[in-house]
Amino acid sequence: MKILQILYMSMKFPAKNLTLSMAFFVVKWVAFSQEKEVMEALTTDRPDQTESANLVPKGFLQFEAGAAYESFNNYSIKTEYVTYNTTLVRYGLLNNLELRLGWDFVETKMNSQNPKDKLSGFNPLLLGIKTSIAKEKDWFPEIALLGHLYLPFMAGSDYKPNTTGIDFRFAFAHTLSEKSSLSYNLGATWGNDSPEASYAYTIAYGHSLNKKIGAYIEIYGDLPENSKAKHLWDAGFTYLISNNFQLDATVGTSITKGPDLLLSAGESFRIPTKKK
Repeated sequence: MKILQILYMSMKFPAKNLTLSMAFFVVKWVAFSQEKEVMEALTTDRPDQTESANLVPKGFLQFEAGAAYESFNNYSIKTEYVTYNTTLVRYGLLNNLELRLGWDFVETKMNSQNPKDKLSGFNPLLLGIKTSIAKEKDWFPEIALLGHLYLPFMAGSDYKPNTTGIDFRFAFAHTLSEKSSLSYNLGATWGNDSPEASYAYTIAYGHSLNKKIGAYIEIYGDLPENSKAKHLWDAGFTYLISNNFQLDATVGTSITKGPDLLLSAGESFRIPTKKK
């Protein structure tokens, strides 16, 4: 019910009320974080593009939210994308199954005087699942499978496609040492009213600088069937305030033609849905 209330308020007052609604859960997390922590530190699917092979523990809600900025320069025309919230809600339904819900509010601006060159609204609502396939053993990686639907009827008019989008990814993870790991994804996406499949890949190296601070560097991209491939990179830091709360920051750009600059920052936290 609380998730539905967030969505309802967001539809009435998109950016402002979603922030206030998320603040409610931060307050609830603060109370939870005062308890003795016996769980392992949370693993998130942000800030990088690589989805983790880990699942949210059964009976827990995990919120991953932030803001992002992208800029493109093409023949003296600058296009900017500002995402005011990149909200992903994850719920551990079973030991090997998590439910996923995501919604982004985006504003697009171009350096022209045409009012039609400014767009804003919600992207299609994301509904999905993640399931565990295999646990890590020696050099055999941990493996998970993710799948999402992108529902157009929940999108703003400026970003509403005519058809439902779909994607899937296999997520892999290797523990290289006590302080380092290697994660990578392989998958495909169908969307934007196009029957063309776009194959996606990511590979990220993560390293723990100490018990609180982690760093990563990543290469990722997509390979459309009938278009040129796009390759990008990013790097960033995470700061673990507690086992249930984490902050992050990222910077990146494109290797091929694409964004000139990508910046993002956010937070992730985990709360139980039932009292023990």
